[in-house]
Formats: sequence, C-alpha cells, structure tokens
Amino acid sequence: MAGARRSDLGARIVVAIPALIIAGLLVGAGGTVFAAGLIALGVICLHELFALLAPWRPLRLAGFIGLAALVLAAHYGDQFQVVLVAAAIVPLVFAFAVAAPVREGITLSIAATLLGVWWIGLAVAHATLLRDVTLATGDGRVLDVGFGLVIDVLVGTFVGDTGAYLGGRAFGRRPLAPRISPHKTFEGLLCGIAAGIAGVWVAGLYQDWLKGWQALVLGAAVALAAPVGDLFESLVKRDAGVKDTGRLFGVHGGALDRLDAVLFGIVAGYYAAVAML
Repeated sequence: MAGARRSDLGARIVVAIPALIIAGLLVGAGGTVFAAGLIALGVICLHELFALLAPWRPLRLAGFIGLAALVLAAHYGDQFQVVLVAAAIVPLVFAFAVAAPVREGITLSIAATLLGVWWIGLAVAHATLLRDVTLATGDGRVLDVGFGLVIDVLVGTFVGDTGAYLGGRAFGRRPLAPRISPHKTFEGLLCGIAAGIAGVWVAGLYQDWLKGWQALVLGAAVALAAPVGDLFESLVKRDAGVKDTGRLFGVHGGALDRLDAVLFGIVAGYYAAVAML
C-alpha cells in the first residue's frame, strides 16, 4: 500500500511538472499571450464539461463564444466590462437556443451552457484581471505585481492540494463529504489549508511589495476557496456518473480535473489582492 501511495504521488508530480512549466511561461508573457492561452485552456475545460453534460445538449458554440468574450473583456476592460459581458451572455445563449432545432429540454440546454460559461469563463476572466493588477508606489513608479499574484495563487492552490493529499493519507479519519467525494477527510482539509497558507507566505517572502500579513490573508482566501472548487467539480462529476472529465493528463484526468480548485482559488485570490493592494 505504501509503495502504491508513493507511486501515485510520483505520477502526480510527473504530470504536474510540464503543466507548471507551461503555466509559468504563459503567466510570464502576460498580455495578449496570456489571454489567448487562457481562452484555449478555458475552451478545453468547457469542452470537457459539455461532454459530461451531453444528455442536456448544451449550446457549445454559444458557450465558447461567451467564454472568449469574458476573457477579452477582462483583458481590454475591467470588472465592469466583465459583468456587462456576463449579463449579455444570457440573451446570447437565448439567441442560439431560438436558432436551434425545436426540441424538448431546451431549458436544460440553456442551463448547462450558462453553468459552464459562468463557472469556467468567469474564473479565467478573473485570472486575466489578476495578471493585469499593478501597484503604484510612493515614488511614482507602477509595479507589475500581477505576475507575482498569479504565481502566489497557483502556489497556494497546488501546495494546498498536495498538503491535503498527504495529510489525508497520513491522518485522515473523519470523512469530509462522503456523498460527494468519499476519500476526502477533515484532517486532509485542515492540512491542505495550512499548507496552502504557508505556501503563499513563503512565495511572498520573495515579493517585497507584499507584506507578511497580506500574504497570509491572500493564502487564507486561496486555501479556503480551492477545496470548495474541488468539491464543486466532484459533485458535478458524481451527478454525471463519471470519475474524470477527460484524459488530457492520462490516468489523472482532464484539464478540468486539474484546475477545479484553481477556478475557485483564482477568483478569491483576485478579490483578496485588490482589497489589500
């Protein structure tokens, strides 16, 4: 059993390394390159979700257009434009529903489409907003702190996930949400939260513009939101009767399986960061 656990952890690390390298390159590039990468990644996640919800027959093209529009609104505008586009997606989806062949269950098609766009699309839009955050200093300089903040969120999320995995294996006794994800435990959750906060705090040591208490608050926001995102996706998968959303990462599932926690953590991290900075 111990050997299997080590093998599973090793496989997780092997899968994570190339993903982290690609993520680092995209975050470092920023700007249009980062936005384009997020659109591509978001479309992959949305495609996986729509495959899960195939019985509801989501309006795929409307969903992909809506997701791209949210990211572009975040990149070329701000929060106001993101909210405006999020509201405009409702009549957009309605227009596609009207244009579709007449069929029963069109309301479920609309619901499935909006779930995907608002869950995944709003998250990647907030990742764009977070990457574009700047900080004015007392001497008139404007610092590009978005790169560091996105890295902080990713560190907090993935370190927290690893801490929850290891903590649950070592100390897990009481089930956290047995009807949603039977292997998760309260002990694992607490270990994950502590690890996520510590991870962001350590990352903040290399960012002189981020105070220690700010790193702790940011870490707490991410570490608390990330496991909720994990459970949210687990609930959707359980309702759909599947284990994984795809096979992009082999036995470790699809893109949505790997990013479920990030989709919640990035939103919480954005609002925590802008509230403090």
